[in-house]
Amino acid sequence: MVFSSLEFLFLYLPVTLLLYYAVPKKHLKWRNVVLLVTSLIFYGWGEPIYVFLMIATIMVDYFCGYLIDKHLDTQPGKAKGVLIAAIIINLGILGVFKYYDFIVGNLRLIPALDWLPMLNLKLPIGISFYTFQSLSYVIDIYRRDARVQKNPATFGAYVTLFPQLIAGPIVRYKDVDDMLRDREENVALFASGIRTFLCGFAKKILLANVAGEIWSAQSAVPLTERTVIGAWIGMICYAFQIYFDFSGYSDMAIGLGKMIGFRFLENFNYPYIARSITDFWRRWHMSLSTWFREYVYFPLGGSRCSTAKNIRNLLIVWLLTGIWHGASWNYILWGLYYFVLLVIEKQVLLKKLVKLPAFFQHLYALFFVLLGWLLFVFEDLSAGIVYLGNMFGVKTAAFLSQMDIYNIIRLLPFISICVLASTPLPRRLFYRIYEKHMWIKVAAYAAGAAALVLGVSYLVDSSYNPFLYFRF
Repeated sequence: MVFSSLEFLFLYLPVTLLLYYAVPKKHLKWRNVVLLVTSLIFYGWGEPIYVFLMIATIMVDYFCGYLIDKHLDTQPGKAKGVLIAAIIINLGILGVFKYYDFIVGNLRLIPALDWLPMLNLKLPIGISFYTFQSLSYVIDIYRRDARVQKNPATFGAYVTLFPQLIAGPIVRYKDVDDMLRDREENVALFASGIRTFLCGFAKKILLANVAGEIWSAQSAVPLTERTVIGAWIGMICYAFQIYFDFSGYSDMAIGLGKMIGFRFLENFNYPYIARSITDFWRRWHMSLSTWFREYVYFPLGGSRCSTAKNIRNLLIVWLLTGIWHGASWNYILWGLYYFVLLVIEKQVLLKKLVKLPAFFQHLYALFFVLLGWLLFVFEDLSAGIVYLGNMFGVKTAAFLSQMDIYNIIRLLPFISICVLASTPLPRRLFYRIYEKHMWIKVAAYAAGAAALVLGVSYLVDSSYNPFLYFRF
């Protein structure tokens, strides 16, 4: 089930909220039980069998957290052993389901190993997200960054929490520890959650889906008809699709969290206004960047070491980032691509880049981000290389066609809206006048209602409603 579906909007969400608030506020533990049960139903809606895999993950990490807390002061070696076991089990499950066939498929290219069996397991939705989230709990307990959770239902509610279960943001346990035990729930926060949810809903349905349809149409143009401008239009629209798709879903998750008293950290901070690749990755999928920084980069030594070791640390982090996104060579190359760019920036380029006018800094960042998305979207590397060549005039029918001119004129209003929505300007203007004028509050609610009606109309009328990060 996805947030941008009629089943979720008009069946699951109303029933879940009704059950949740039917439990008195003083019985927070029982509200957590409601969240656990309804979140398992949410996850099992599409893949019932994998609910048992999630329950197994919950049980393993709950008992590992308990044992770590029990032995940390008296037997630190035993606590460390439990931590290592938890890491192996969690990453082992992730590895079997997500990476086994990829590894074996490559090993079978060696004649002597062509007998190795393929499992052909279906990838559990959101396994990368909830594995990292659950794993953060045992690590936080070991580091003494969080208190052990003695109630298994409350811990299960944390792991399965439906707003961010299948696509993030990745919520570290220490960030919501207090909220699991006692959280604020009021009308103002609930109303703010509705606004945030509807904003994300509009991003996903009205911007990401439309941009995705344009990208699908442009990438399907036969090579004999493809033009340079057409290739660039397609790539730009894919960049808008993945941003509004993922950030919209994150906004919906944050909004849903507010409705039940959770305040999740922002996952995107207008990455397309970045002035460097370093700046871009401070703004894009911040919960994943924070997870790797906290649990991989800093423990390796971060930047407080020699240049050679720092480069090694960056290589490990970005190799893992690429692997986390998918079991395919294009994701690994995508991670290494950003590793190379970031090393060049940190070692040479940043000091020179800041001397350029802001416009050229933005242009530089966006150019290389677009090339990165080209690596990301084409799992077939040969097709990606062909498309890259098309963007620079290799094997194209022409530089510009009459159809391109028509598309530019037709899509100009939509592209302009996407550009504006990719900046903080609309949000700044809204909050600057929101508290000062009653009419803007009325207009905001009217706009939210309009976005809901338009989005639902789109869902009823169109079958195109992909979610790109489901496979991660």
